Amino acid sequence: MDRNDVRRAWDDVAATYADRRDPDGSDATLIDDLLAGLPPDPDALDVGCGDGARTLANLPPGSVGLDVSRRGLDLARETVPDARLVHGEMSALPFAADRFDAVTAYHAVFHVERERHPDVYDEFARVVRPGGRLLMTLPGGRFETVRRGWMGGEMFFSAPGRERTLDQLRAAGFTDVETRTATDPLGSSTEFAFARLAGEDEEGRTRP
Repeated sequence: MDRNDVRRAWDDVAATYADRRDPDGSDATLIDDLLAGLPPDPDALDVGCGDGARTLANLPPGSVGLDVSRRGLDLARETVPDARLVHGEMSALPFAADRFDAVTAYHAVFHVERERHPDVYDEFARVVRPGGRLLMTLPGGRFETVRRGWMGGEMFFSAPGRERTLDQLRAAGFTDVETRTATDPLGSSTEFAFARLAGEDEEGRTRP
């Protein structure tokens, strides 16, 4: 599936996916740990926000949600009315550099072709401030497939494998990578990765 096919596929299944997702669960509580390491009133971006119930709603008021599906964003407007919602692709984020203190990406990156995953992580690193944090789903396998019948439609999934993903995150500038296992929106156990962006702050001091 190309990018337009994936966009249309998400428009088709967005409402069904929102209905079938559990809005609670242990992956939602990971956001508390993310926020504990951020400054007060952080600027946060949720990539692949969908209807917003699982992740964006747990981020601070005024956080930004980005999704490729306009239908998903329509649902998010109802679920998270105080969020700023943006239509766009994660491989070319429509934001200035050093814009956010944190990026979340739950069940999102593996809907992009795995050859473009390094571009996605470079974009995450570009928009995160030095010392900022990333929390994302960590795909455990190596796969590229279209699952027909998924949520009553079809969906593209692609990942290069767990270790290659971790290598790609480090190559993009993320450090202190820590993994956790939590329950995902559909009731399965999924691994997540916390990471921090290395770099220098505005005074030129190295941030670990």
